[in-house]
Amino acid sequence: MDNGIRCVSPVDGSIYVERPYATPSKIDAALTRATMAQAGWRRMPLAGRAVMLTKAVDAFVARGDEIADGITWQMGRPIRYAPGEVGGFEERARHMISVAEEGLADVAVPEKDGFTRFIRLAPLGVVFVIAPWNYPYLTSVNSVIPALMAGNAVILKHSAQTPLCAELYGDIFEVAGLPEGLFQYLHLDHPSTESLIKAPEVDFVAFTGSVPGGAMVENAASGRFIGVGLELGGKDPAYVRADVDLSHAVENLVDGAFFNSGQSCCGIERIYVHDDIYDRFVEGFVDLTKGYVLGDPTDPETTIGPMVRTSSAEFVRGQIADAVAAGAEALIPQGTFAADAPGTPYLGPQVLVGVDHSMAVMTEESFGPVIGIAKVASDEEAVRLMNDSDFGLTASIWTTDQEAALRIGDEVDTGTWFMNRCDYLDPALAWTGVKDSGRGCTLSVLGYEHLTRPKSFHLRTAL
Repeated sequence: MDNGIRCVSPVDGSIYVERPYATPSKIDAALTRATMAQAGWRRMPLAGRAVMLTKAVDAFVARGDEIADGITWQMGRPIRYAPGEVGGFEERARHMISVAEEGLADVAVPEKDGFTRFIRLAPLGVVFVIAPWNYPYLTSVNSVIPALMAGNAVILKHSAQTPLCAELYGDIFEVAGLPEGLFQYLHLDHPSTESLIKAPEVDFVAFTGSVPGGAMVENAASGRFIGVGLELGGKDPAYVRADVDLSHAVENLVDGAFFNSGQSCCGIERIYVHDDIYDRFVEGFVDLTKGYVLGDPTDPETTIGPMVRTSSAEFVRGQIADAVAAGAEALIPQGTFAADAPGTPYLGPQVLVGVDHSMAVMTEESFGPVIGIAKVASDEEAVRLMNDSDFGLTASIWTTDQEAALRIGDEVDTGTWFMNRCDYLDPALAWTGVKDSGRGCTLSVLGYEHLTRPKSFHLRTAL
């Protein structure tokens, strides 16, 4: 399709879905409908919004098998894991609905004789959500559901790799009976996306994607005085202390590095291990990694599928080759995974040692199934290396000493600090990042602050 989306499935290289781009007239009509629908929706009581959005979540869960199959074919996640996205969507959506009353409650101020004073969190208007392909529902739900709960209208632009995800949102909101125009999706090219950000009807942009994509959003919104939320990925580190539960750390860090073929903004991308346990950790990590099954993601036996496209796999192959040329050692022998083939999106996981921060694989986002493991001699060295990054989304420590975990966590520049866990979003906690990982906040009660504006009420009651 010359003037539209062509989703090429990484499973077999076939064209899975095609859609035309929205025309300028369709975009203008969507903005008009959104503005009109939001004017009525903002007056609906919060309980009424919760009922409708809960129906939408129920409708989503009811289509779980279809959703999982679509994820596998559009972006390549193994079918044995794709249903997990349905559960994650449900958990986050229901949590944000349940805390809306708290997150949107009027803010009380000290009483003053003769006056009634409070701060109300008013909806912004029209929220434009730009969502990526890697977790097509888990990334978008963070903004879509709370934006609607807060009284806003939503226009969703999903990745060209996962267009059916946007359309399924439309289906579930129709089933739930949302007012026409309150939620809409548009298939857009890059120029149209920038134009929509500049449109006066748009009051907030929630973007999840790359650093260059975030820069585009900021540039397009420049001078409009609207808010933008940017979740831009990371180079998330893990520090394994000598007092660790070694088997637990190995199992969870292998999964944190290679789940979804490493295509996770908060996946583990570099590991620092205390030298007292370094050799044992690396041995266990490599042994577990060799147990992955790379292949057709529609096969229930497959545990790691293709990357989203061949160019992404080739980028990671290049990082690996450059690191090896600079002195790193690749511990997974060529041929370990029969399906691994240059020129295809099928890339087996790789473990590198002998790495340092002169290598791109330890400093630049890989977004693929490769991990560098480096030896450290102290907590201080680990903190220095974890902070030596342009990113700061999550970081984790693996230890049995909670006091040390809290002390070290205070020194690490990150949005989320984990102990003995990684690659997970708890909807009760604020999801945020520092440095090039972006700005703003989603999830938790604090997420509602970014989808509303404070409006102060100052009423003189005694004259």
